[in-house]
Amino acid sequence: MAVVLGPNRYGKAETRVVRITRDGGVHHLKDCNVSVSLSGDMGAVHRVGDNAAVLPTDSQKNTVFAFARKYGIAEIEEFALLLARHFVDSQPTIHHARVEVEEYFWDRVRTEGATDQGQHSFVRSGREIRTCVVHHDGPSSQATIVSGLKGLTVLNSTGSEFHGFIEDEYTTLRPTRDRVLATDVNAAWRHRGEHEDFGTSYERARRALLDAFAGTHSLSLQQTLYAMGGQVLEACAEICEIHLAMPNKHHFTVDLEPFGLDNPQEVFFAADRPYGLIEGAVLTDDAPDAGFAWE
Repeated sequence: MAVVLGPNRYGKAETRVVRITRDGGVHHLKDCNVSVSLSGDMGAVHRVGDNAAVLPTDSQKNTVFAFARKYGIAEIEEFALLLARHFVDSQPTIHHARVEVEEYFWDRVRTEGATDQGQHSFVRSGREIRTCVVHHDGPSSQATIVSGLKGLTVLNSTGSEFHGFIEDEYTTLRPTRDRVLATDVNAAWRHRGEHEDFGTSYERARRALLDAFAGTHSLSLQQTLYAMGGQVLEACAEICEIHLAMPNKHHFTVDLEPFGLDNPQEVFFAADRPYGLIEGAVLTDDAPDAGFAWE
């Protein structure tokens, strides 16, 4: 039996970088978490510990900070693409770069009576986390850009049903024609090319997700997932595929009869676990093959 090296990669995970751009007295804030993974001619380092092909992970971290200073951070997809191209194009032993960026939103603080209200004061936003993953194989190939979001928490207080499912000897769940539907939307969508307006595209995709969630009378979370993915693809011609992972954040009606009270679907217990997890992909029929695992 022969032992061989399988797929491998290495990198610097979760470099937190905050970039403040000072436009006179008005400041702009970008708060990001950057993870880099590189792969290539790494056989010797694994087999005999020869580090000649290895770009240290500390150098990768320093590159993130240096690029934030040199180029700023506008759209996270553009920043990830800069980094991915640099690592592959500057190092002959590096053949593939994966750069993942999370962006955390901040809102300006608005204070009464202040002449410079909100110019340099911020409060962490309650919005979702914006994400992107860029894969790059070198100058002769087109980078693959996947944008997305995590933790977009949504809830419909009515307009959701669940019935007609399999019932076996272990089923206790009752069919319902009216329930609370709540979830944390985690979505990743693949762009057709490299040169879109990523900021506008993000807001358009986010709006389509919200519109479909609110506008779909749901018979299952699967149906809602499909409707949300489809609406993104219809609204955004630059997107060819979207993956969605949506936990079912169960809300159970509380029995108040022991206290002499009725409960006409007004008081609920929000259970955080265990929870149903619904996942799926929606894509156009002409979506090109990505050629890599989503992760």
